[in-house]
Amino acid sequence: MDYSVYQNPLITRYASKEMAENFSDAKRFKLWRKLWIALAESEMELGLNITSEQVEEMKKYADDVNFELAEKYEREVRHDVMAHVKAFGAQAACAMPIIHLGATSCFVDCNSELIIANDALQIIRTKLVNVIDKLTKFAIKYKNLPTLGFTHLQPAQLTTVGKRATLWIQDLTMDYNSLVNLQKSFKLRGVKGTTGTQASFMELFGGDEDKVKELEKKVVSKLGFDKVYGVTGQTYPRKFDYNMLSVLSQIAQSAYKFSNDIRILQNMKEIEEPFEKSQIGSSAMAYKRNPMRCERMGSLARYVISLPANCAITAGTQWFERTLDDSANRRIVIAQAFLALDGILNIYMNVAENLVVYDKVIAKHIAAELPFMATENIMMECVKAGGNRQELHERIRVLSMEAGKNVKEEGKENNLIELIKGDSLFAAVHDKLNEILNAENFIGRAPSQVVEFIENEVRPILADNAELLGKSGRVDV
Repeated sequence: MDYSVYQNPLITRYASKEMAENFSDAKRFKLWRKLWIALAESEMELGLNITSEQVEEMKKYADDVNFELAEKYEREVRHDVMAHVKAFGAQAACAMPIIHLGATSCFVDCNSELIIANDALQIIRTKLVNVIDKLTKFAIKYKNLPTLGFTHLQPAQLTTVGKRATLWIQDLTMDYNSLVNLQKSFKLRGVKGTTGTQASFMELFGGDEDKVKELEKKVVSKLGFDKVYGVTGQTYPRKFDYNMLSVLSQIAQSAYKFSNDIRILQNMKEIEEPFEKSQIGSSAMAYKRNPMRCERMGSLARYVISLPANCAITAGTQWFERTLDDSANRRIVIAQAFLALDGILNIYMNVAENLVVYDKVIAKHIAAELPFMATENIMMECVKAGGNRQELHERIRVLSMEAGKNVKEEGKENNLIELIKGDSLFAAVHDKLNEILNAENFIGRAPSQVVEFIENEVRPILADNAELLGKSGRVDV
C-alpha cells in the first residue's frame, strides 16, 4: 500500500475483494473488448465485410488488455474509449479497421456498466439471503424467550427475542422483493448508435431495419442477456441508477435499524454482538465492550441511504439525448454505493451469526417491570373472586405509585408484588401470584407468529436461493 496518498477505506477496510474486483478497471475494459467482439461477430454474421480472421484475432486478445499503452493513448487523445480502441487495435492489427464499427462510446460504456451493476446486484443478493438465513435460525432458537417489548423506548407489553428478530427479517424480505423485481426488469442499452436512433447501423446495412434489429438481438444474446431498452438517447435511462440505488438504500435502512437495536440491547446487557478475545473496546477504558461492528454498520448505512438523491439529480439533468456531467459523478457514486453496502452486509452476516443472548439479564429486566404489567390480570382475578373492581383499581393504583417511588426515588427494587401480598384486599390471589406473573402468560401469539411468518414468507425465499446459502461474513479490521 502507498501510505503517501489517500486510500479509499471502502477498498482497504470494508468491502470484499469480490465486490472490489467487480468494479475494477480490469473487468470494465475486458467487458469493452467482449462487447466489441460481440458486435463485430454479429455484424459479420449479418453480411458486413468483416472476416472470421479479424474476429478470431480480437478474441485472441480479449483478456490481454495492454493497460499501459491504453493509458498512453488516453493522455494523447483525452478519450478513454478511443484510447482502448487504439490499444486493442495495436494487438489485433488486422481487426483494427472494424473495431467499434458503427458504435458510439456508450455502446461499451453503458452496456459494460449495466453488466457490472447486474453482477454487483447478484453479490448483494447472495449476502442478503445469507443474512436472512442466519436471522431465521436465531428467531427460531429464541421464539419462546420472553423479553420486554418497547414502544417510545419505554417498557411495554412483553414480546419474545425471536419475535423481535422477525421484525428485522421482515424488513429484509421486503428489501429482497425489491431487489428481485429490479433484477427481473434488468435490461441492457443494446446497440443504439449515437443518439439512440440506430442511424449508423441503418447506414451500414443499407437501410435494412430487420438486420439492424437482428444485430441488436445477436449482440445482446452473445453477452448472455435477452432484454434491451426499447428506446434510449445516447445512454441507458439514468432513472435506472436511481431505482437501483433506492434498492441499495432500502437494504441499508434495514441494516441501520438492526444495528441500532443491537447497540441499545448491548447497552442493556441483554444481547451483544460478537467480541473477540483480543479485541480492545477503548484505548482508555479497558473494561469496555463497544459495539463497533454495529456502529460501523450504522455509519456505512447512513452513507448509502444518502446516495439515491444524487442519482435523482443526475436523472433529472440529462439534457435531451444526454450530457456528460454525469460521467465523473457516476464513476464514484454507483461503485461506492455497492462497495459500502457490501461492507454492511459482510458485518451483518458476521453479527447475525454470532449474537450473544444473556437470558438471565433479560429475565431480570422483565421481573423489574412485569408487576406493573400484571396489575390488570391481578385485579381481574380478584373481581372473579367477588371483589369490587373500582375499589381494587384504586388500591392497586396507590400501591403502584408507592412501588414506583421506591424504584425511582430510592433506587430500590420494584416491591409492588410484596405490597400486594401484604394487602388483604388482594387475598384472593396471594397463592396465585407466581402463576399470574409467569412471563409466558404475557407474550401472546409471539412464538406462533415466528413459526408462521418464517414458514409462509421466509422459507420460500431461502428455498429459491438455496444454492447461495452457507456464506459467512468477515470483519478484518
